[in-house]
Amino acid sequence: MKHTARPRKDWPSIVLCFITAIMAVMAWQPGVAHAQTESFETRASHAIIMDSRSGAVILEKNPDEPFPPASMTKIMTMLLVYERLKEGNLKLTDTFTISEHAWRTGGAPSGSSTMYAELGSSVALADLIPGAVVQSGNDAAIAIAEGIAGSEEVYADMMTARARELGLTRSVFKNVTGLPAEGHVSTVRELASLARYLIEVFPEQYKYYSQPEFTWNNIRQRNRNPLLGSYPGADGVKTGYISDSGYGMIGSAEREGRRLIVVVAGLKSAREREEEVTRLLDYGFRQFRRVQLFSSGDTVGQARVWGGEQSTVRIVAGADIVTSMSDQELAAAEARLVYKGPLVAPVKAGTEIGKVMIYAGGKFVSSGPVVVRDSVEPTGSIWSKALDSALFMTFGG
Repeated sequence: MKHTARPRKDWPSIVLCFITAIMAVMAWQPGVAHAQTESFETRASHAIIMDSRSGAVILEKNPDEPFPPASMTKIMTMLLVYERLKEGNLKLTDTFTISEHAWRTGGAPSGSSTMYAELGSSVALADLIPGAVVQSGNDAAIAIAEGIAGSEEVYADMMTARARELGLTRSVFKNVTGLPAEGHVSTVRELASLARYLIEVFPEQYKYYSQPEFTWNNIRQRNRNPLLGSYPGADGVKTGYISDSGYGMIGSAEREGRRLIVVVAGLKSAREREEEVTRLLDYGFRQFRRVQLFSSGDTVGQARVWGGEQSTVRIVAGADIVTSMSDQELAAAEARLVYKGPLVAPVKAGTEIGKVMIYAGGKFVSSGPVVVRDSVEPTGSIWSKALDSALFMTFGG
């Protein structure tokens, strides 16, 4: 366990203290099994498990081999929409026309995934988004592309260009739907990275991916993600299928603050896809264990008190701090005690003054409140008051 103090500027006066007791607190908990290395074989031709917090890869199989991503393409299609919404260049009330191309290629006549938008109708973006996300509507995706870029082809080029800007070097998009097209490819690593970007940067839009159903044109369709409502913590993100790449899926689930992203491709059936993503998520979560970093009332440090009967006061955890960590993260973890200070007497016991923050590999892991354990009354000595006042004016501001 490392103990570091780094300057912060978010409060006018911040004190960061070393935490000396945390190694004992973070010792392995009784009755908790250590994460064990285990062999794992997947039936998917391509697979990856990625930790969303750190981007670390837990398992991979042909992670950088390009393949047709099918409807998983729509992750990239919609990211361009979310970016424009965030920038203010699009509004949910903006409307888009269902062209003949959108209708024939992705609408009712196409026999593909569709939201059943009517030819020539104008549909608000607020409806096209769940149409593309929940129903995987190809008509919705094409209408959005044509409305923003003028054509599906130009929008697909924009998707590829944006992928390069995000550091993805292998993905090439020829359309916005994932329907079969020569040269339209991605990799499980790059799809996992796109999902991570979506989850971290667009949490409001990510909620669409856990929406259980959506009705349009009086046709109700359920979300195609088989894990929603059946796998604990699952809340996204996208399935896909074409004959060239088999059944694929980007899946994500969160437990005790730990989120995993799984991407698979090349499976033989929807049932096998569901089973394999479930197995991969289970395997991924087994690599972490529940660790109680602090119990409520545990001492985590001490704080300087000005003008009090005592010069320091003990700081304790205000609540249990529990999270999920791998053994590697635990070995590299560091704790930072951050509070607004210096404290000025009188100080009342139980007053919340800041947080203890846990990091692993520089990534934020968890935090919890810290409180003053004992009350500190003002000093009665005029000389002590004068000395503390002088020190406070010199060093305390």
